[in-house]
Amino acid sequence: MFNKFVIAANANLISVDTLSYKTVSANKATVTKEWVHIDAEGQSLGRLSSIAAQFIRGKRKPNFTPHVDCGDNVIITNASKIVLTGNKWSDKKYIRHTGYPGGQRSLSAQEMYDKDPTRLVEKAVKGMLPKNKLGAALFRNLKVYAGAEHDNAAQKPKTININELV
Repeated sequence: MFNKFVIAANANLISVDTLSYKTVSANKATVTKEWVHIDAEGQSLGRLSSIAAQFIRGKRKPNFTPHVDCGDNVIITNASKIVLTGNKWSDKKYIRHTGYPGGQRSLSAQEMYDKDPTRLVEKAVKGMLPKNKLGAALFRNLKVYAGAEHDNAAQKPKTININELV
């Protein structure tokens, strides 16, 4: 039934099933998704976004599979209290195009923050996810709130302190 290999180690014979050496890939049925809460107050935008993207993608789980949505649902609160270092509030530009000739538009980080503080965090996290259908599906697992209150208390999210992560 199983192929068995015999390994000679220190003159002792050990029987090993090859089944124990198979890589297990996660699929939609075997994935356990959790809810994670991250407080963005006083956190740097890039550092917060990269850690949130890791949780959304599932890279912090032992059964990470690149082509499967095996990550967690992430709730980010206090997005209005995010920190950008240096001159990024004025120098960082978000460029888009309307689709018409001469339709290139740009906003500085401060202008985007004034319109909607959650968009800064959403754009930063989305840029760190895959650029395909899986990335679009993963982005739906992110909820960003400007204040400390969120609508997902019923999911009982586990609070993560970014400063304590390795």
